[in-house]
Amino acid sequence: METKELTHYKTVVAKLPRLKKEIGKVIVGQQKAIDEILIALLAGGHCLLEGVPGLAKTLMVKTMAEALEMNFKRIQFTPDLMPGDIIGTEILEEDHNTGKKFFKFNRGPIFAHVVLADEINRTPPKTQAALLEAMQEGKVTYAGTDYELPRPFLIIATQNPIEQAGTYPLPEAQLDRFLLYIKLSYPSEQEELSVLKNTTGTARPELQTILTDQEMVDLQRLTRQVHISDELIGFINTLVRSTRPESSPSAFVRQWCDWGAGPRAGQALVLCSKARAVLNERFSVIPEDIQTLAYPILRHRIALNFRAEAENITTDQVIKELLK
Repeated sequence: METKELTHYKTVVAKLPRLKKEIGKVIVGQQKAIDEILIALLAGGHCLLEGVPGLAKTLMVKTMAEALEMNFKRIQFTPDLMPGDIIGTEILEEDHNTGKKFFKFNRGPIFAHVVLADEINRTPPKTQAALLEAMQEGKVTYAGTDYELPRPFLIIATQNPIEQAGTYPLPEAQLDRFLLYIKLSYPSEQEELSVLKNTTGTARPELQTILTDQEMVDLQRLTRQVHISDELIGFINTLVRSTRPESSPSAFVRQWCDWGAGPRAGQALVLCSKARAVLNERFSVIPEDIQTLAYPILRHRIALNFRAEAENITTDQVIKELLK
C-alpha cells in the first residue's frame, strides 16, 4: 500500500468514532447493535434485526444513513406487497416529439444506499425472494435488463419475535443470505430514563455528515486488506465445522443440533472480524473479534432439533459451548 493511500485510509478510519458519537446524539444505548450494523456495512453484507416494537429500529437505521450521507428508503412489508412494489415496474410513456410509445423502467425503493425492509416476515415468500438477487448480486434484473444498485448497498430487515400470527418465517436459504442476525434487547433503566427525557420535548439534535458514500466504499475496500493470521483462520474453520453434528467433537452439538453452518459462515466470520478491526481502528484481527461476532454470524445458521426446542435450548447456548 502506497504512503498516500495509507494516509487517506487512516484519515477515513479516524472518522469512525465520530460517526458512532453522531449516531449517539439520537439513539440512546444499543451500542452493540449499532456496531454490528456498521460491521455489516463495512463487510458489504446485510443484517436481520430482531426486536420487540418500540426499540427505535427504524430511527437507528435512518440516523445512521443521515450521518453517512447515504440515501435511505423504508419499505413496510405487508401480506399484499408485490415484488414490483420493491424493485420497480415498467410504465408506458409517450415521446412528445415523435408520438411513439415506449416502456420505461420506474425504479422502486430498493434503489437506495440503505433499505429498511420493515417486518420482512409479514409478506409472502414470493415478495421476500425479490430481495435475494439484490442482496447477493447488487443488481436488479427486470425484463432481461440489469440495473445496478448504488454503492454502498445495505439491506436491514426487521422482524418481531413475539407476534407470529399471520407471518411467513424466512426459509433457511434466505436466512443464510444475511451476514448478521442482530438481536435488540431492552434498554437499561438509565438509558430508558434518558430516552424519556430527551425525546418528549421540542429539542431535535442536528446531525452532521461524517462519512460520504465514497469514503464508505473506500473503507469496504480497506476491510478486505486487513491482516488475519493463519492461526485465527484455522480457529474460525474449526469453530464453523464444529457446529455440524455429524462431525462435531462437541457432545452438546451432537445432542441438540440437526445441522450446522456451511462455508459461507466461515467467510462471514473472517470478513466481519476484519470489519470489527477497522471499526476499532486496527489493521489486524484479534481473537476477541471472532469471539464477539460468532453469535450474530452463527445463530441463524444452526438448526436445533425438536428436543432442543422443547427444552428451550437456543443456538446462542450452542455457540457459547463451542467457544469454551
